[in-house]
Amino acid sequence: MLTSNTANLNAEPLLKPIQIGPIQIDTPLTLAPMDGMTNYAFRRLVREHSGSDCGLVCTELLSSNILTSADPRARHKFDWQAHEYPFAVQIFGNDPPKMAQAAKILVDAGAAIIDINMGCWVPKVARKGGGAGLLRDICTATSVVEAVVKAVDVPVTVKVRAGYTEGEPTAIPFARAAEDAGVKLIAVHWRFASQGFRPDPPNWDVIAEVKNAVRSIPVLGNGDIRTTADAQRMMTETGCDGVMIGRAATGHPWLFRHIAHLLRTGEVLPEPPIHIRAQAALDHARVMVETSDYGEERSVMELRGRLHQYFDEFIDTDPILADLRYQLVRVTRLDQIEALLHPLITMQFEEMAS
Repeated sequence: MLTSNTANLNAEPLLKPIQIGPIQIDTPLTLAPMDGMTNYAFRRLVREHSGSDCGLVCTELLSSNILTSADPRARHKFDWQAHEYPFAVQIFGNDPPKMAQAAKILVDAGAAIIDINMGCWVPKVARKGGGAGLLRDICTATSVVEAVVKAVDVPVTVKVRAGYTEGEPTAIPFARAAEDAGVKLIAVHWRFASQGFRPDPPNWDVIAEVKNAVRSIPVLGNGDIRTTADAQRMMTETGCDGVMIGRAATGHPWLFRHIAHLLRTGEVLPEPPIHIRAQAALDHARVMVETSDYGEERSVMELRGRLHQYFDEFIDTDPILADLRYQLVRVTRLDQIEALLHPLITMQFEEMAS
């Protein structure tokens, strides 16, 4: 299947390598940091299903306050491994010295890129001046960036929202200040913090304005990329250098490969069948239990509310999958997940034999 603008894609490829300081990202499709989601198990699954078509992954966000107080809770999220390179580790906070100290701790622990969170709108973070709350005060936001850049010898990037208060796109002047301070990439979510995840129609203009505001650093677009066509349209309409994908990738670790294929060829890949989805969900659970230091029960509890996302496209029309979702959200052990998913995995082979 060819899209209507295949010729344009062939004439002017949208997927071009980008530089984050000395690090080249060959495919500028990146996994957004998501609290409680982008742990090692999920990052590994994305790389297994999308390969190098996911050019960069990022950890869950880490609190600079917790890191600098030596609170052992922070170490639960120190789950990156050398084979994930290149990868970014994200921190949040609003105190420049603490943010600088936290960045040093993370680089000493192997972080290849430090990403500063200025996009989290959750009130417990933003109202205290962290996350997107920093966009209310560009001077403080810039001071945070300057402190982190000076503290570490790896590239520093920033993820922002359009601004804090709806209608006040402070991300645009901040982007200029961040570039001057030494930031090597900026990712822009088009919503304002005050919008949360409100289902407003996407307005990607601010991404284009940030792209026009900076001189030489890459700009990634973020927000409401649910399909391969959404990614193509965002890059075409805004001129951004790549896209950052968050919630749409949960339950769809192959999404980056599908987007890359569309952007390179104009062809739409078929969606994976049920047995592939079931195997991916089971792999996710197994790696989560194997690699998390939370223990089996807590790891399963953390994950069980997301396993049904591998089948969400079919749940409303398939009573068997609807019942599967009901059961998956109640599991407490890995063997229960295995028992629920194994029949779907073997279904293909039974059909072939018959």
